[in-house]
Amino acid sequence: MELQHRKRLDSAIIGVTRQALRISLYNPSLAWFFLKTLFRQRKAAIKRELWEQDGIHVPPFMIASITRRCNLNCTGCYARARQRTDKGELSVHRLSQLMDEARELGFAFALLAGGEPLTRPEILDVTASHPEIIFALFTNGTLFTEQILERIAARKNVVPVLSLEGLEGQTDSRRGTGVYKHLLQSMSSLRKKRVFFGISLTVTRKNINLVTSESFVRELADRGCRLFFYVEYIPVKERTEDLVVSTAQREQLDRRMRALRRRFNRLFISFPGDEKIYGGCLAAGRGFVHISPEGGLEPCPFAPYSDTDLQTTSLKRGLSSVFLNRIRQSEEHLDESEGGCALFNKREWVQSLIV
Repeated sequence: MELQHRKRLDSAIIGVTRQALRISLYNPSLAWFFLKTLFRQRKAAIKRELWEQDGIHVPPFMIASITRRCNLNCTGCYARARQRTDKGELSVHRLSQLMDEARELGFAFALLAGGEPLTRPEILDVTASHPEIIFALFTNGTLFTEQILERIAARKNVVPVLSLEGLEGQTDSRRGTGVYKHLLQSMSSLRKKRVFFGISLTVTRKNINLVTSESFVRELADRGCRLFFYVEYIPVKERTEDLVVSTAQREQLDRRMRALRRRFNRLFISFPGDEKIYGGCLAAGRGFVHISPEGGLEPCPFAPYSDTDLQTTSLKRGLSSVFLNRIRQSEEHLDESEGGCALFNKREWVQSLIV
């Protein structure tokens, strides 16, 4: 089962990379980058297979929340809702070391999140020194300076993913007055510099019809967006359960994703919806692991528990965590057919597994 699961995931990564190559044919230098990336992804998959033979399960994706700091104060922010610790953030030196290890282990993608990752602009030094890894930079889009834009444009392995809630009313009501207009300016700047960028949309019961509509997607595509990342709302704040998409809406989201993929030459990713293709939740190393700002190696951002401190432990050793292995082996708990994030819905069970 694990072998079949890994092969399906590796095949999907190659498929996504090929799609990114097709989307990028308008820009020869970008297309050449994705062509090289296609070969790098295959080499990374071989590395992961070899480590698997040595008993170390290496997922292709890493989510690294590099800070809790943010210049905005968005309603219902998960990063702010998480329990704070007295430990400091991973230093840029340690982050670079971890990416060295990730490269040797065969990680293909690193999703940089926060807080707001651009409150630590030195992270671009890390991305520049690791061209073999694709870095998706999940950002609120308000901290782009000319220098940052130039650095991102020069290093094609950074894909900015701007957070949006819908139109101006929906976005500003959650993120603050003027944020939507700022995002439009950021999109314009990225497009002028021919940067491959995307949009992250939190899907709620209230905005699902808007954000999955053809007209909404077409407008963003015309603004230069080439990646659409749909994330179902997780009720981390009490008394916000009415924002969670219903079962009928979740089925609607699946249908809309299929239709949009047929209609637009763009990348569309749905989380956790797309995980069903691979047999359920991809957390705990089945498809990805999460690194907290302080260096905890966690199964998922929505399951913030860890038995490994990457401040002092290698990534390779951390991947052999008994805790992560127990989750991976409990397939009955990883089913997402009922919708939502499996580990968030069963967080008490997850916490009970830490030895």
